[in-house]
Amino acid sequence: MYYLNISFSHKNSTLEMREKLSFDDEKKEQCLKKLLQSPAIQEAILLATCNRTEIITNCNDIDSAKDHIYTLLELKTDSTRDVLEKNSDIFDGSTAIHHLFSVASSIDSMVVGETQIAGQLKDAFRFSHDKGLSAKKLSRAISHAFKCAAKVRNATDISSKPVSIASVAISAIKDVTNLDGKKALIIGVGEMSEIVAKHLVSDGIETYITNRTTQKADILADECGAKTYHYGDLDKAVNKFDIIFTATSSNTPIITEDMVEEREFSRFWFDLAIPRDIETPNVKNIKLYVIDDLKDIIEENIADRKQYVREAQAIIGRSVVEYFESLDALDIEPMIKEIYEKAFEAASVEAKRVIKNGYIPKEYESQVFKMSEQVVKRFLHDITKSIRNGSNDASVDSIAGTIQNGMIKNGCDAPIGYQCKFMTKVCE
Repeated sequence: MYYLNISFSHKNSTLEMREKLSFDDEKKEQCLKKLLQSPAIQEAILLATCNRTEIITNCNDIDSAKDHIYTLLELKTDSTRDVLEKNSDIFDGSTAIHHLFSVASSIDSMVVGETQIAGQLKDAFRFSHDKGLSAKKLSRAISHAFKCAAKVRNATDISSKPVSIASVAISAIKDVTNLDGKKALIIGVGEMSEIVAKHLVSDGIETYITNRTTQKADILADECGAKTYHYGDLDKAVNKFDIIFTATSSNTPIITEDMVEEREFSRFWFDLAIPRDIETPNVKNIKLYVIDDLKDIIEENIADRKQYVREAQAIIGRSVVEYFESLDALDIEPMIKEIYEKAFEAASVEAKRVIKNGYIPKEYESQVFKMSEQVVKRFLHDITKSIRNGSNDASVDSIAGTIQNGMIKNGCDAPIGYQCKFMTKVCE
């Protein structure tokens, strides 16, 4: 069993590539099912956000699984394997778990310390699990990833000043203009829109929310202290508002070039969607920001948090080691149980034999069985304790493997006095 994670993110791929790798729920389910069509892949999770697409798998053959994934992505993106590989990072084995823990802990995020990614990862796992496309292997990894993320939050100040792409975007406006008297329109009602709305309202900006489903816009506006704007008048809004934020799940632009007219006042537009919601307008006095345009401000955020990142990386490193130690323990316990069962079985056979042959009177039968089981327990106690305590030691793995292959698979039918090659003492 191996872990394999193929990652496309703001660190390694272009905005255009990330747009091609966007998925709605229907396409996400189709992609996951196609991933599991490969006999090399047993479980899969697809994490798709505005800044990253992560394909997280449990597989039995890394090379075959990797080939299958890239073949599917070639069809999805209409890109060559070479282009896809240049825009992605491949993590397998312990590096896949380390990357997963880093993502969950938000130190791999564009905005270090942001809290949205944990919820997004949880939603991605739940989606896959509910569809029967991931099971106990990835469930265990995700569970430990969240435990690691909790340790990072509790032991460092990495999230002490909550930030997000939305808050960074608002900071970008403040750097170039005075917000007094400005009116803002937010298009969409997702988590990003909610964060933007709360920030704008708290800054005293007259804020409106619009959405194709008016009821959803009304609910979010009530929660944030904003107002609702009729979606059918979006063509008027683009020429009316000073600030526009859009973060919808539309697969095509909702603000097109033909909707935009010349105006004398400055307009600030933020397209936080993947794929993008806004066609680049060929009109003066409009400053359009997409996610990747916010990197300068984000770099400052990372610089401020370098110490916390180092602390987080140390926690993640320890958590990865603990995770694989826990897997070793899980692998060992069934083996230890089987050793005891086989040993008790052998003891029972010998107890019956000595009684049958008259070596011990039959009236002592229950005592013989009890004594033989007690001998087995006493003999195996120190051996199994050493195996458990040294489960991450390669030499113990070797010894355990020898015992398992020889004693368990073949049974232990040695006659009394036989020098067993798996033991150091003569059987008595």
